[in-house]
Amino acid sequence: MNDVDTLIGLFDRLVDAGSSVIVIEHNLDVIARADWVIDLGPGAGQAGGTVQFQGVPADLARSDTLTGRYLARRNGAAVASG
Repeated sequence: MNDVDTLIGLFDRLVDAGSSVIVIEHNLDVIARADWVIDLGPGAGQAGGTVQFQGVPADLARSDTLTGRYLARRNGAAVASG
């Protein structure tokens, strides 16, 4: 987790300096901190590649996509523990 926090801090500094950052990532902590998410799926390879969702992470967590359901669980766990 420390590496993820360091990476997110680097992304924040790049954005604060006026840069755009595009990341392809599965880590829910990184997804939750994004300004905008494009969720591709529903599976991998030939079973994937279509846009399942695009928007802000809070809306993704309320969507019925696979990533949205995992993000909602992660957010629920974060709320329950924090």
